Amino acid sequence: MTWDVSISSRAMGVAPSPTLAVDAKAKALKAAGEDVCGFGAGEPDFDTPHFIKEACAKALAEGKTKYCPAPGLPELRAAVAHKYRTFNNVPVQDSQVVVSAGGKFSCYLGICAVVGDGDEVIIPAPYWVSYPEMVKLAGGVPVIVKATDATDFKITPAQLKAAITPRTKLLILNSPSNPTGAVYEKAELEALVEVALQNHICILSDEIYEHLLYDGRQHYSPASFGPEAAEAVITVSGFSKSYSMTGWRLGTLVASPKIAPYVIRLQEQMTSNATTFAQYGALAALERADEARAALAPMLEAFDRRRLRLLAGLQAIPGLTCQRAQGAFYLFPNISSFGLGSTAFANRLLDEEKVAVVPGSGFGSDEYIRFSYAVADATIDKGLERFARFTASLR
Repeated sequence: MTWDVSISSRAMGVAPSPTLAVDAKAKALKAAGEDVCGFGAGEPDFDTPHFIKEACAKALAEGKTKYCPAPGLPELRAAVAHKYRTFNNVPVQDSQVVVSAGGKFSCYLGICAVVGDGDEVIIPAPYWVSYPEMVKLAGGVPVIVKATDATDFKITPAQLKAAITPRTKLLILNSPSNPTGAVYEKAELEALVEVALQNHICILSDEIYEHLLYDGRQHYSPASFGPEAAEAVITVSGFSKSYSMTGWRLGTLVASPKIAPYVIRLQEQMTSNATTFAQYGALAALERADEARAALAPMLEAFDRRRLRLLAGLQAIPGLTCQRAQGAFYLFPNISSFGLGSTAFANRLLDEEKVAVVPGSGFGSDEYIRFSYAVADATIDKGLERFARFTASLR
């Protein structure tokens, strides 16, 4: 007996992740013996620092394998709150911290806590691929505000004001940015926060790349811009990018006492808690800050070197322009002069030259492609040679 399965409209309305699709295709080609230069994956190519792994292993050996409180280990929540008070200048109590199964899930919890059916969420483009899909899953309506390389991929207060309607409930900000590597200056963030507060709009500030900065740039948390901002801003971060802990699936969310309890309720019903023994590794990362900084330093140095190496190579290619990223580990060159949409461009590049990049269409900006420079120097050099040959064939 067979029958047709009825898939929900909400599930059918969610787009697949283009970054995961590119990564999967590149890995399949590699498994088949192809020499692929993969620039698609958004994760550090370094191992998790040894002392963090040791703390997790110790927790496992001690039998810390049971449920823990839904919002996280009390000592980890306290360490996260202390980090926000001292590093981010955000007035946070332990009860305002929620530890979740990855930064992605932290973003989704924050969106679900404040967005209802038909509520509009302003998302600057280029955006991380999952933001619009999360908004749709929450029943909201994504409202895309386009930025380009002409403004260093940053939206202006005037653009934000023009996008606000009576249905606007949330603004999503991501600095440092995936996919562009753009970093908002403090004054730029303050101006956007002021517009949001004047219109009683909450802000989701995704700060997962806060420690990956170059050229002397500094990180600023919108929640630190005064008491009203601290009430309105939901701050998301985690351990994946800065500590090379992507597979550990540990994200953090900090919100006001008006919002945090509802985030906790959602988590109680969705996942119960993030993996208990993994949280002991995260606790070590925060409590042993000197060791964490020592482990981060060579990783950041390598990213900076690769950033400049890849940037110089891309900027030398006729017909292509590329902004100098100042955070994260991505470059987002403009390919519009070659006459192909980003998906066709990326597919042909992978098929013809075995170079994997992510099309900008998935980030809301079809004129661009994304390179991750979380790869070896040799991969950058080989990939640039192949990429230059491919673009020359299009002219």
